[in-house]
Amino acid sequence: MQYKSYKLTPVCLECGDRIKYGRSDKKFCSSTCRNKFYYMHFSRSQRFRRKVMSVLSKNYQILETYLLAGVDSVELVEAVNLGFVPSTVTSHQRIRGKDECCCFDIKYIMTETRISSLTKIQFVSLNLRSKTLKPSDDEQ
Repeated sequence: MQYKSYKLTPVCLECGDRIKYGRSDKKFCSSTCRNKFYYMHFSRSQRFRRKVMSVLSKNYQILETYLLAGVDSVELVEAVNLGFVPSTVTSHQRIRGKDECCCFDIKYIMTETRISSLTKIQFVSLNLRSKTLKPSDDEQ
């Protein structure tokens, strides 16, 4: 009995058609499908990032309005009614049983019913530079 070996042909990730020619590890049947696939992939992630940044921006505006009015504590329901989204923060840590959150440079403590200790962080510095090498003794 003779067995025929069947070579599995890859399938295009965009349209699902079998790829009949080219390298065995080819992922797309054409450049059109490749472009469509990557456009959809990146536009989806860009939309998600834009949506998150929009929510963060709205949260920041609301918190900043309270700060400018001299308010350091507010009912969570009141902030939510203005459009505040409590689940979207730039940082969160649990300190002594309390949830300390930040929205960029505004820090606050959030409980189930209240936002309190609303303050603006002073002297926020970001270390975005890469490490620089010290000059050797020869160069000095």
